[in-house]
Amino acid sequence: MIYQVMNIKAETYEEPAKLYLYLLEKSLEIGIDKRPLIFICPGGGYGMTSDREAEAIALQFVAAGFHAAVLRYSVAPARYPTALLQVAAGFKYLREHAEEFHIDADRMVVQGASAGGHLAASYGVFWKKKTFLAEMLHTTPEMLKPNGMILSYPVITSGPKAHRGSFENLLGDRYDELVDEMSLENQVDADTPPAFLWHTTEDDCVPVENSLLFYQALHNQGISVEMHIYPHGPHGLGLANELTATKDGFGIQPECATWIDHARTWLKNL
Repeated sequence: MIYQVMNIKAETYEEPAKLYLYLLEKSLEIGIDKRPLIFICPGGGYGMTSDREAEAIALQFVAAGFHAAVLRYSVAPARYPTALLQVAAGFKYLREHAEEFHIDADRMVVQGASAGGHLAASYGVFWKKKTFLAEMLHTTPEMLKPNGMILSYPVITSGPKAHRGSFENLLGDRYDELVDEMSLENQVDADTPPAFLWHTTEDDCVPVENSLLFYQALHNQGISVEMHIYPHGPHGLGLANELTATKDGFGIQPECATWIDHARTWLKNL
């Protein structure tokens, strides 16, 4: 496996993001020329990027034969659209180097958990709609296109079931101006890619209605979507097993740990 760390610069913020690449090398002994890539946006309420939703998840996809990348994007006091631009810049870089890195450029999927799920879903709905992304990166929307989304207990809505702190960190003093626009269930259109979602009914931080609203919006547009709702488990489970559990054992919910297998199957069939 090749491991690299790249600086990803967005013109709206002076601090570059870090893009961590986990790339499987091409082997003459293995009959695979190119592999799908999963582009991971860890959660953290737009105030941090969580270790529990980063490398451990990337390596699970690498173990299944995919390339992976983890974006440590800029958080508060950085504001929208800095992180979104950094995702776009990361996608542009990887698609431009797809042949070199043996990436299947038609199977590049963005993944995110919690507020990272909001960032991933924002990219899914805005990659073409927000024309400034391609303009600022001097490229075409097609170079930025995500081919799918994997969303773990995502922040989606800025309505009654919102995780308000994520939007406050994301928008700062532009909160009143942009908060309705950031309610992503209202931004889904025909250019939004297929999605895989999972959530727990007991999530009392980011209510399950966030995933339900996004599922319904995707379904209404005729976009392929798979969703798993688990009855038990708190917010922020990561892999839901010991690999992402805290020292006191938080984050172990065995029945939810099946999500990664379902997601890898979904990705293989994309």
